[in-house]
Amino acid sequence: MDLREVLNKDIIDLDINVKSKDEALQYMSEMLYNAGYIKDVADFKRDIYIREEEGITGIGNGIAIPHGKSDTVKQIGISIGRTKKPIEWESLDENPVDLIFLFCVSDDNDYADNHLKLLAKIAGKLGNDKIVEALTKVKDKEALISLLVD
Repeated sequence: MDLREVLNKDIIDLDINVKSKDEALQYMSEMLYNAGYIKDVADFKRDIYIREEEGITGIGNGIAIPHGKSDTVKQIGISIGRTKKPIEWESLDENPVDLIFLFCVSDDNDYADNHLKLLAKIAGKLGNDKIVEALTKVKDKEALISLLVD
């Protein structure tokens, strides 16, 4: 699966005004719902928190990659949110985050395979300091998508 297939400007917001992890996950889940990616916000968010209990999703450098692996998912996608101010999030470097990649995947086997491939592709990009710096400064959604797919 190509990243271009799961990145959609309708589920990206580069100026989220939230004060907490919960507010960010709520907002991003609502974006997914409004764009037709999920059937139910509450169920999807519940499944995100179940996954959060398995391990830290803040990977450092102000980035979090929570996973919404849920049977409420209708379409695979990655919602991306950049917060106006960093928010508290359990993170490997113990620092707050301001860039969130919320994976929206079904819990069946085919989607699970795609989830791992997508995660590997995103992780590869996020391991590049120049790309991460550009992601924190990018002004529009199309430019953000280009940074991740090119």
